[in-house]
Amino acid sequence: MTTRLNTPHTLAGLTLRNRVVMAPMTRSRAEGNVPNALMAEYYGQRAGAGLVITEGVSPSPNGLGYSRIPGLFNAEQARGWADVAKAVHAGGAKISIQLMHSGRIGHAANLPAGAEVLGPSAIAAAGQVWTDTSGMQPHPVPREMTAADIAATRQEYVRAAILAREAGIDLVEVHAANGYLPGQFLNPKSNQRGDEYGGNGANRARFLLEIVDATIAAIGAGHVGVRVSPFNPFNDLEAGFEGEREDFLALVDELARRGIAYLSLIATPGALPEGLVAEVRARFEGTLILAGDYDAARAETDLAAGLADLIAFGRPFIANPDLPARLFAGKPLAEMDATKLYSPGPEGYTDYPALRETAAA
Repeated sequence: MTTRLNTPHTLAGLTLRNRVVMAPMTRSRAEGNVPNALMAEYYGQRAGAGLVITEGVSPSPNGLGYSRIPGLFNAEQARGWADVAKAVHAGGAKISIQLMHSGRIGHAANLPAGAEVLGPSAIAAAGQVWTDTSGMQPHPVPREMTAADIAATRQEYVRAAILAREAGIDLVEVHAANGYLPGQFLNPKSNQRGDEYGGNGANRARFLLEIVDATIAAIGAGHVGVRVSPFNPFNDLEAGFEGEREDFLALVDELARRGIAYLSLIATPGALPEGLVAEVRARFEGTLILAGDYDAARAETDLAAGLADLIAFGRPFIANPDLPARLFAGKPLAEMDATKLYSPGPEGYTDYPALRETAAA
């Protein structure tokens, strides 16, 4: 059956065959922080989407805060991502690689030798993080980044973006959501700096915008996306701080002015102030992706209302590798096994069958 989800969309010169986006989801299968054949199989299975956005990929050894997450800062990692890109393209989708520096979220036990936990300020995040060597551990106090650290980190994003494009990746997404490093700079609870990167909304946005500008200079605005999650307390941020709405809309204006390929906004029902999505839509003329607990009906409603160009689905993709086909045909969705979300190996990762395989069995 014909649905709005099942219509093409042009994204910065790329033709997406439908408006379904596979949202980025950490799955912790990259042993040694290197993407592998199992990951290529996983993404290839889900290439029925118009656009596949990868899990968070660290541009720096310092950003590998979680166990077994992939990086993109050396030749071996780039070769692994080239194989992933080939698998996704063979399935008919385009691919965006999400650059995620974990910042203060993580632990030294998850980092390679010589790397360290960094943040905008020396303020530890509440809560704990899993380590393969010592189980759950509290987040440590990060080392406050110096001006030299900020400049070096910015260049790490640029280098990762260049490696991504050389590996055949279509787009790069700067992850500024969910309390990771750029998001830590945006939030006054984690950023209490007294220099030009802290103190007010414009200064707190400087780190992200400098990364975006440098990445655009390296690979072009048409290859750069940004993910944001305002009013989100995840990873021990303050949601609804004074002036957050105004600060966020000013950031949207800055991103729109730069002509980036897309903006991905986490808009889980009930999480954002009334009317904010419509304000973003009015200010951002590029491709707008909405994410956050979508089902097919809500996706169709928001596409019809013009609130979004693309809709990102996360968890439904885990147990439904053929999710777009199921959505378009109104077929039932399989349930994921949450106990195997982050475990090594193919179980709970590449062993979920497509609907046709289920029917044949």
